[in-house]
Amino acid sequence: MFLHLQDEGYNGNKLSGRARGKAATLIYRFKSIMQKVDLSVTLCSIPLRNPTILASGILGTTRALLKRVAENGAGALTIKSISTEPREGHNNPTVITFEAGMLNAVGYSNPGMHAAAREFSDLQEIGVPVIASVIGTEHEDFMRVVEGLSKIQFSAIEIPLSCPHTPGFGLLSGQGTPESTFKITSLVRKATKLPIFVKLSPNSPELCTAAKAAEDAGADAITAVNSMGPGMAINIDAQRPVLGFKVGGVTGDALRPIAVRCVYDLYKAVKIPIIGVGGISTGRHAIEMMMAGASVIGIGTGVYYRGIDVFRKVSEEMALWLQKNGYNTFRDIIGVVHD
Repeated sequence: MFLHLQDEGYNGNKLSGRARGKAATLIYRFKSIMQKVDLSVTLCSIPLRNPTILASGILGTTRALLKRVAENGAGALTIKSISTEPREGHNNPTVITFEAGMLNAVGYSNPGMHAAAREFSDLQEIGVPVIASVIGTEHEDFMRVVEGLSKIQFSAIEIPLSCPHTPGFGLLSGQGTPESTFKITSLVRKATKLPIFVKLSPNSPELCTAAKAAEDAGADAITAVNSMGPGMAINIDAQRPVLGFKVGGVTGDALRPIAVRCVYDLYKAVKIPIIGVGGISTGRHAIEMMMAGASVIGIGTGVYYRGIDVFRKVSEEMALWLQKNGYNTFRDIIGVVHD
């Protein structure tokens, strides 16, 4: 709808007479569609106004930024991952773009759990559910961070076991194996009654086995997937890798077909919901992920490509596609491509 309004002369606050009439018609039509299409969803007993979630590591560094993202249409928000102690992360540059997406190697920079507990107080003012992302080098660290954040009103806990570029974490410390996934999830399960989302790697040859281990250990949903790789980009003039850490995780369009296949496989392997993440920046991308089996979708790199209101745009585009194709709710398309 926003593209149509721009075509008709919309410039933010002022409209020509012709454009005003067109805009009113489009807004009326869109409101009519939204009234017919139900985008609300309940994820692990958490009510969301729509199925879009801010992925971890993107804008979730402060309460003020979370509030801005919520005001731009996200159904839920995930904060940047938190460790027991503060971390500086990798040296710059930590994020670059290439023709088909992004490379990132931020290195889990964060203020540590005590500062995070102060920053993310009063989350009820945000207006949508907020999910904590918890990391650690030792298995018990995950439990310690969950306990350190226990007084904050988070709606769920996400535990990424799948970072491809930070020594001591994720794939570089073997946290994504089925055995470690089961142990870490079990420890977090003992530390909290909140829903637990386990974030897995597209790299893993044991993806479905790891997801089943998470489910058996008490996870309430699988987040699929983290960035893949690591990959590398080289500045041929400087004759050196571009990223400060040399290698980084691949996200964006290049990741999407891999992520869709992972969600498709996981839909057959586990009974708990799947949060589909990887290269989603349009309503069509979101619907594709849901047809593979995702119950809701996460957006990260899409914020760079379409702006902070990508959540509202994706929701609107989903509603238009569903209405055009005769669906009253997106829930009717989840897993529809499976035999």
